[in-house]
Amino acid sequence: MKGTSVAVRPGRGGLAVRFLFILYIALLIVIPLLALISCGLRGGILQVWAAITAPVALQALTLTLWSAGAISLINAIMGTATAWVLVRYRFPGRSLLSALVDLPFAIPTLVTGIMLVILLGPQSLTGQWLAGQGITVTFAPPSILLALLFISFPFVVRAVEPVLLEQDPGEEEAARTLGAGSLATFLWVLLPPLAPAILSGTIQSFARALGEFGSIVIVSGNIPYRTLTAPVYLFGEVESGRSDIAAAVSIVLLVIALGLNLAARGIRQTKHA
Repeated sequence: MKGTSVAVRPGRGGLAVRFLFILYIALLIVIPLLALISCGLRGGILQVWAAITAPVALQALTLTLWSAGAISLINAIMGTATAWVLVRYRFPGRSLLSALVDLPFAIPTLVTGIMLVILLGPQSLTGQWLAGQGITVTFAPPSILLALLFISFPFVVRAVEPVLLEQDPGEEEAARTLGAGSLATFLWVLLPPLAPAILSGTIQSFARALGEFGSIVIVSGNIPYRTLTAPVYLFGEVESGRSDIAAAVSIVLLVIALGLNLAARGIRQTKHA
């Protein structure tokens, strides 16, 4: 009968494939995570607390969280606007613009850092002009924001774009026929179905920025209490032979990342329910 599902009992081959798949996931993800947690908790909860409340670590975590939050808010706005332009308008160069949106996925993040230093560094013409205006970009917090904006930009765009493609333009026309202005149409007709996609993309953008290392280590200068982010701080601790401290602070980032992943999954499931 159409629409009836039939449960199939796996044979020996299916059981073997399933076992190999579980083993692969365990070796690739579960065991490394357990190793990190075991190392981080080796000295107990008090050691974890001491590690994350150390002045340098706390400042690095604070900088990482607020910069990730700031660029996620910007991405939520600009990413939605970019998706709107790509879906609703036809213009020369549209395909090129769409391809450029995905470029941060393809470029190594170290290359992103080098690009920003070449463009805005103290030896560049742009950097010298900005310095003459009293504006410092590289080796300062603005360089962190620019790097994070570049590497995390596609997430909101690609999350919102398919939802816009599915929307019926007739709903907007009906709202305008009933006297709704552009703002009211956006808030009451367009935004509700877009909101889950915007939020999901924003969360992914935040999570991506949370763990960024390659571009930040190039452009920020890694100055403690000023431009030292949590991933770069962890790298320094490992290089100094303090892997237990790095693991303890990593647990905080791990918990935040897992929470963000669960939130994004919940939003996607709600959207498709």
